[in-house]
Amino acid sequence: MNFSVALTEDNNINRKTFMQKINAFPDLTVIFSSNNGHECLEHLKGLPHQQLPQVIFMDLEMPEMDGIETILIAKSLYPQIHFVVLTVFDDDEKIFEAIKAGASGYLLKHEPAEALHEAILNVITYGGAPMSPAIARKTMSLLSKSSSDVATTAAIPKILTEREQEVLQHMVKGWDAKRISVELNLSVLTIRKHIANIYQKLHVNSKAQVISLAHKNNWV
Repeated sequence: MNFSVALTEDNNINRKTFMQKINAFPDLTVIFSSNNGHECLEHLKGLPHQQLPQVIFMDLEMPEMDGIETILIAKSLYPQIHFVVLTVFDDDEKIFEAIKAGASGYLLKHEPAEALHEAILNVITYGGAPMSPAIARKTMSLLSKSSSDVATTAAIPKILTEREQEVLQHMVKGWDAKRISVELNLSVLTIRKHIANIYQKLHVNSKAQVISLAHKNNWV
């Protein structure tokens, strides 16, 4: 059986190292690699459903759109894809942000090729949650805390400006551009431009998709 994967990583050396590890296994196929979250979402948007990767390994710290925001958006649009964080970070906040965003696993970048291969099989075949040992220990410690210490909602992605976030909140109410323009005291043309920017930044094509994303992630 063959498995398909992809990588989102802004460091060229890390991308090459990842490819070398994955190419060591004949049952793994790399569908694409991307430099940042925007590029990843564009790749996904252009692929037929049957050609989507089964697992995407995701870096966290990237320019333009970071890994957590990318997972948050992509997991809502493509729920069948498993996202495994591949990072040098193992701090508490990053772990929980990634898990809340929808990550299925969390591995450190120095993991050997065999660990990556095992993680892919684990998450696809068994729906597992592969984690590096150090990450697993931290996660268990965090989960032992009171649930009241953990945020249950996600913030609207930082890639949206404050004005775009305002427009998004009104869109979710079902308001059209004209009504939003009156509420915000802006021209209809300006509101339509903000809406177009929201579509582009969230990599969606319709108001229905925007509303679906907002409700799934409790943005409003």
